[in-house]
Parts: sequence; structure tokens; C-alpha cells
Amino acid sequence: MADVITCPSGLTGRVRGMKVREERVLADRKLAKSGGQVDELLAACWEETIDAGPYALGEGGKLELGKVLQGDRFFALLMVRALTYGPEYAFGVSCRNDSCRARIEWEIDLTKLPVRKLSEESRAAFVAENRFETTLPDAGKRVAFKLLTGEDERKLPAVQRSSPDKLLSAVLAYRVLEIDGVEPKTKRQFLEDLTMRDADFLVDEFDRVDCGVDTTIEIECPECFSTQEVDLPFDRGFFLPGPDRTARRKARSSSSPT
Repeated sequence: MADVITCPSGLTGRVRGMKVREERVLADRKLAKSGGQVDELLAACWEETIDAGPYALGEGGKLELGKVLQGDRFFALLMVRALTYGPEYAFGVSCRNDSCRARIEWEIDLTKLPVRKLSEESRAAFVAENRFETTLPDAGKRVAFKLLTGEDERKLPAVQRSSPDKLLSAVLAYRVLEIDGVEPKTKRQFLEDLTMRDADFLVDEFDRVDCGVDTTIEIECPECFSTQEVDLPFDRGFFLPGPDRTARRKARSSSSPT
């Protein structure tokens, strides 16, 4: 089954659901470690580019997935999953209430998640040189930064592994292109010395000019009725059949003659 989708940036194309042969992509540990699974899945399921949006197509009119914004890639993956198994996605989490800790089973419609579109201003800046600027409120410094693409997705895990005790400053340093009055070699140290107010402001600026899907979901515990916000679970299990299908398979298997 295939469908036409329009990503947050305006990129429009025809995508299909996963086929059996894509199972090898999900099972490939090398691809998982290198961050290449998303590229492989999208390359397999992206059938046609109808409108390239802010992107320049490669040789033969091919969409270069490494140059596609992270928000577009994630949106496309959600739609591939919806086309594969249907829009409903069920997951479970534990209640955060220490006096409860019940298991919460929740289901959402992936096609109903709020989408943040890329503004015309952001599109122009991205197409020009992928450079955005803002001023830190406490430090008073002008900062230039970039939006993340597929190529960055592949590099970020290594960046994070290299500084497990300084994840925030490592990610900030990767996205920040330059800081007024700060030498490139001292950029990381400057970012580590930022006030948390400046760091939060900078992350908010990243989100303000970017596009993507809001994956923060409010759920309610059926036992204590407390509400909590959780992020949509996104791991290998996201691309596997839902619990209802798994239960039906188990039931069929147990009722089969031996």
C-alpha cells in the first residue's frame, strides 16, 4: 500500500508500507550502531518525489535523504509505520506515581500527532546555507546554529558517546556554528559555562525555527488517575506489529495441532 504524504517542510512524495524484505534492516546490528537504519528504511519505502520542497534533488532526480531535515525524516517514518500496520500505535509505560506504579497501556493515532511546519523564513535560511542566528539573554552573545539533517543524525550518536558526562554541551557544540567573540577552539568551554537559562533558551530557539512532529503525549493512569507527559516510544519495537496482532498470533499458535 502506498500513499502521498507532505512532510513539515513541504517535501511531498509517495511512500509505501514496509515489506518482508525490510525486516533485515531492522535486524541489522551494524546499521543500528551506525544510525543507518532510518536511511535504509526511508530509501526502501520512499517511492517517488512529487515536490522536493526546500531540497535540491540529486542525480537522476533522486532525493538525497542525508540532506533531508530531521523533522521531515521522522514524519515520513511515522507515515511508513501507519501504512504498514495502520495508524493506531499502542504502547505501555509505568505510572510515575511512586504510590501506584501501575502499568499504563495507551494507544494513539499516529496521523493525528501535531505537526510543526517549516516557516517561510526558516525555509529561506535553510536553503541559503542552513544558518540561523539568535542572541543569548544572559551572555549577550550572538550565536549562529544549524538545523539537523539526516547526515547529522548519523554523527550525533558518536558525539554523544564521546562525552557521556557532558551530553548537553556536546550536542550544543555540534549544532552551534559560531559565537561572536569566541574562538572555535574555546567554543565548547564557552558552552559548558553557559547559564542553564541560556542553554534552555538556545534549545527553544532550535525548536522555534525547526519543523517536526510533537511527540509529547499526555496519558492518564487507570489506577490512580494521575496524568503525566511521556515521549512517544521510538525504538525497534515501533516497527513491529502491535500487541493485538501479537496476541492473535500466540492464540493461533497455541490452538494449532502439534
